[in-house]
Amino acid sequence: MLQRLSAIYLAGFLGYFVTRLVLGKPWSAPAWHAWITHPAMRIAAAGFILALLAHAWVGMRDVVLDYISHVGLRLVLLTLIGLLLGGCGLWALHVLMVTAG
Repeated sequence: MLQRLSAIYLAGFLGYFVTRLVLGKPWSAPAWHAWITHPAMRIAAAGFILALLAHAWVGMRDVVLDYISHVGLRLVLLTLIGLLLGGCGLWALHVLMVTAG
């Protein structure tokens, strides 16, 4: 269920983002920056990052559980995947917040 809900959010956000880029007026750097750093867009982008992480976690967890039969190796791989996704998520959210300043 989490993967399906996150997929719906990801598709909706990407649809909005691409539509805005295609149908929007020609962008200048200040206009692009103002749009990306708008509080509503930052919240939507943070939601996108979190949905992407949740979607990736469920998918990777399912692959590991389906194809890795050794319990110890499963634990190690799931831990590494969790740390990698967590680190990427923290980095992405940090970049999102720093660009707002």
